[in-house]
Amino acid sequence: MLDLHGDPIALTAALVDIPSESRHEQRIADEIETALREQTTGFEIVRNGDAVLARTDFGRPSRVLLAGHTDTVPAADNLPSRRDGRLLYGCGTSDMKAGDAVFLHLVATVAEPAHDITLVMYDCEEIEASANGLGRIEKEMPDWLTADVAILGEPSGGLIEAGCQGTLRVVISATGTRAHSARSWLGDNAIHKLGAVLARLEAYQARSVDIDGCVYREGLSAVRIDGGVAGNVIPDAASVTVNFRFAPDRSIEQAYAHVREVFDGLDVAVELTDAAAGALPGLSRPAAAALVTAAGGEVRAKYGWTDVSRFAALGIPAVNYGPGDPNTAHRADEHVDVDQITAVTEMLRRYLIG
Repeated sequence: MLDLHGDPIALTAALVDIPSESRHEQRIADEIETALREQTTGFEIVRNGDAVLARTDFGRPSRVLLAGHTDTVPAADNLPSRRDGRLLYGCGTSDMKAGDAVFLHLVATVAEPAHDITLVMYDCEEIEASANGLGRIEKEMPDWLTADVAILGEPSGGLIEAGCQGTLRVVISATGTRAHSARSWLGDNAIHKLGAVLARLEAYQARSVDIDGCVYREGLSAVRIDGGVAGNVIPDAASVTVNFRFAPDRSIEQAYAHVREVFDGLDVAVELTDAAAGALPGLSRPAAAALVTAAGGEVRAKYGWTDVSRFAALGIPAVNYGPGDPNTAHRADEHVDVDQITAVTEMLRRYLIG
C-alpha cells in the first residue's frame, strides 16, 4: 500500500514503481484511491474512470485545487526507480510523480488547512487532448473544478511558473506552375515564393509582455517545410508550417490576426490548423497572491502550454509548481532532485496551513 504519511521521497519512488503509461492507469488509480480512503480524514472521495478526486468541505473562505496527472510516456528501460545520491531516477520521476507524491502526502498530513482543498489525480495527460482526464472531468463533474487557485504539480524546478503561453500553428501555402527544370522560365516556382515568408520570419521582432510580474516572450518560428516533385521538376506547390507561441494577453483570434498581419501582402495562403489559448497568471487575486508570498515572492512565466489553460478558461488563476526539471521529462535518464521534493512539500505545507 502507498504510505501517504511517510517521506514524500519514498512515496515518489513507490508511485514510479507502478507502471502507468497513458491508457494503462487503472492500477495506480486503484492504489491511490485505496490509500486516500484509508489514510485521510475529512475528504469526500470519488472515482471517475481512472481519475481519483477528493475534497474537503470545512467552510473555509477559499479553496485550493491540487491537480496532477498519473500517466507517463512509455518506459525506456527506466523502471523500477533507483536512487543515486540526491537524484531519484525512473520513468515519471520528474513528469510528474514527484508532484503527485507531494500532493498526496499533504492531503494526508495537513490536519487543519486554512483553505478547503480539492485533489484531482487524473489520467491521459501525455496523449491527445481529447483523451485528457481533466477535460473529461470538466464535462462530467464541473463543480469539482471550482477553486480560488489551482496548482498543477508539473515539474517547474521548484519555482512557481504562472499561467502559460498560448500556441497556434498555421500552414502558409504557395502555388505556381509545374515545368521541366531545363526550361524553368516556363514554370512558376512555388518554393521560391516561400523565400519571402522566411524573410519575414527572419526579421520578426518577438514581443515581451509583463503580466503580474511574469515576463512572457513570444516566438514566431518555421517548424516544417514541404514541397518539391522531383529533381528535374519546377514545383507547383509548397508550404511552410509556422508555430506562434503567444503571451496570454492575446486571445486565439487576436494571435491569428497578428500572424496574418505579419504575412500580409505576400502571394500565399495562411490557414490555421491548430490552436490552444494561453492562461493569464491572475496572481493579484488573494489566494494566488498568498501562494506567491509563501514562495518568497519568486515567480516566473511558464513557457509552453499546460493544463493551467483549462483553469484559466474557467476564470481560475493557476500555476505550475512542482519538483523536477522539465528538461529531463520523457528521457531515458529522467530524474528528480529529492531536495526539491522536500522543499516543495515544505512550502506548500506553509501555504495550506496559512
